[in-house]
Formats: sequence, structure tokens, C-alpha cells
Amino acid sequence: MPLYDDQGVVLRTHKLGEADRIVTLLTREHGKVRAVAKGVRKTKSRFGGRLEPTSHVKLLMYEGRELDIVSQAETLDHFRAIRTDLDRLGQALSLLEAADQLALERQPNPRLYDMLVGALRTLAERDTPLVVAAFFLKLLALEGFGPQVDTCLVCSSDEPLVAWAIEDGGLVCAAHRSGLAVSGEAVELLQAVLGGRLAAALDVRGPAVSEVEHLSVRVLEHHLERRLRSVTALHRG
Repeated sequence: MPLYDDQGVVLRTHKLGEADRIVTLLTREHGKVRAVAKGVRKTKSRFGGRLEPTSHVKLLMYEGRELDIVSQAETLDHFRAIRTDLDRLGQALSLLEAADQLALERQPNPRLYDMLVGALRTLAERDTPLVVAAFFLKLLALEGFGPQVDTCLVCSSDEPLVAWAIEDGGLVCAAHRSGLAVSGEAVELLQAVLGGRLAAALDVRGPAVSEVEHLSVRVLEHHLERRLRSVTALHRG
């Protein structure tokens, strides 16, 4: 079987037999890959805890017909701040589930990979739910469905934007109000997140953060046409 190396983030795992585990990874060069980690559930496994969800690892793998085989795994990011904090771990699992839903098997998507690694690193440094919200919104933009947040989606007016028309994909003014009401503070936060000012947006605290968090979940779920199981800890209103 061909041998290859890559880097990846563990998205999810499930048991296989008595000691093995199937690991689903988002890799930089090979897209979403499913691989067998043999003996990983044994106490003396050479993989240790390096192949758990959120793990960012350097990999050496054998390519198989349906499942690849992990030969080596070396930790690149431990993300201890995430793994030891239940709130942050819940947020990280939301990042992983969203990436898993949008990634395609064996289809490289380096931008998605970089976004996921960046979001996990930011979450490890900053405990704010806006990291997940920003990731969801930027995922939509990556998919070609970036929300319009600077002017009214209907008339392109720069009048105050007061609602989010979820099915249409953006904010609307009072004259074309539909969908979910949005506060002015949340509008400003959305514009900061999608306008390249995420670092400043992460410093924001208050009700607008919860608003944007809720909106981002609703909008991504609408795009995916399914509920995200891991966002039960996020505010749904």
C-alpha cells in the first residue's frame, strides 16, 4: 500500500474491534480521510492520546482501498486549554462537526484545514463563543454563501439594518424587514467578523455576542439543512 505523510485534525473517532479505532481526520493535502489506528485503545499504545478529537497531528499513513492505516502520529498542537475546559471543549466539538459536514472525502481543501486549525488555536487562547460564530460565518463565505451584512440585501440601502433574512442570506433594512430581528450592536459585530476585524471583535462582551452566536448557528444549519448535534451548549434562544 502507498505510504504518505500529511497533517490533520482529528474530527471524530469510533471503536473498531477490541483495541482499534477508526479516526476521521481533516488533512491538509488529502481532504477528509478515514483511517484505522491499530491498538490505539490499549494501555501501552504507541499513539497514546494523540488521536483524540481536536488533536492536531503530523501523520504517516498507508493508503487503503476504503480505510487508510495510521503508521505514525506526532502531536503538533496539544490544545490542553481546550481539553481541560468543558465549555471550550464543547465549542471545539462544534467546530469539528461543522468542518466534518462540509469537508469532502479525499478532496483537498487547504483553506478549510487552515481555518479549522486557526479557530482551534484561537479558542485555546481566548475563551469566547464568538470564535465558533466567526468560524461558522466564514465557513459560509468559503462555500460561496457569505452573508451580506454591509447593506440591505433587498435594496442595497445603507439605512440601519434591523433583521436577518435567513433564507435570503443577509441583513435587511426596516423597509424590507423579514426573518430574525438583529440589534445594532450585533450588526456592528457581524460586520467586524466578516470585514476582517476579527481580532477586535473577539474583545467584545455583552448581549451582542450571544445574538451573533445564535444567528451563526441558525444560518449554518439552514445551509446544511440539518441540526448540529454539538451545539446544544450554544444559545439557541
